[in-house]
Formats: sequence, structure tokens, C-alpha cells
Amino acid sequence: LKITVFGEKDLSGAFELAGNGEISMPLIGKVGAKNQSVRGLERKIAQALRKYLRAPQVTVEVLNYRPFYILGEIKKPGNYPYVSGISVLNAVAMAGGFTYRADKGDIVIKRAGNGGRAENITEATTVLPGDIITIKERFF
Repeated sequence: LKITVFGEKDLSGAFELAGNGEISMPLIGKVGAKNQSVRGLERKIAQALRKYLRAPQVTVEVLNYRPFYILGEIKKPGNYPYVSGISVLNAVAMAGGFTYRADKGDIVIKRAGNGGRAENITEATTVLPGDIITIKERFF
């Protein structure tokens, strides 16, 4: 995350989000960012800085998202960088396209937010950071 505190170079910079959903910032220490929107995190950081600054103005920008993973009957399975608004069909194109054995009607996705449950989707479904997409094999 790129966090900018207006007028405070020492408090601004690029910060990495830890696996537990926290970022560590100078002066205020660890800040929980898990399940926060960008605007919500801005407010949370500004609130913590009010102990030390009069009226802190904070902006947060996401520099890198978690990659998504695409597996199964595609030409180049693996992880790919997340692109905002990408569909499953676009993700398949990034991975070299379907193999000749791919069942385009049997696509499954696992999302972190739904407890790791697999659910059937279509090619038009929007991909989110961290998604695991599996293209199943068709049987003749």
C-alpha cells in the first residue's frame, strides 16, 4: 500500500500488508487493515494520527493486489497478476486459452471470502484477488 500523510514525509511511503492483515507504520505502530476499504483505512489511520497531528490528511493507494490462480484444462496454468475488473474469460486468455479437453461449461472458483467453498461460475464472472479458478475436463 502507498500511504501518504499530507505534509509528513516521514510518515508517508510504501507499506506491506502482513499476512495477518496489519500494516506497521511509524509513530502509530500496527494498524489493522483486514476487511477495510481504502477509504475506511484512510479514516482509521487518520484517527490514530490525531493523537500526534492536528488534522491529518491521509490517502491510501493499493500498489499491488494478490495474484489469482488458474488451473486445470488451460495451456499455461499458474498464478497471474490481478487486473481490476477482469473476467474469467480474460483470465483464461492470459493463461494461453483452453486446451482441447476443456469443459467451458464446468468452471469452478474458490474465494477466500466464502470459506474456501468451490462454486460453479461462468466465463463472464469477475475475478477477485486471490481467486483460484479451475477449468474442468470434459468427458466424451
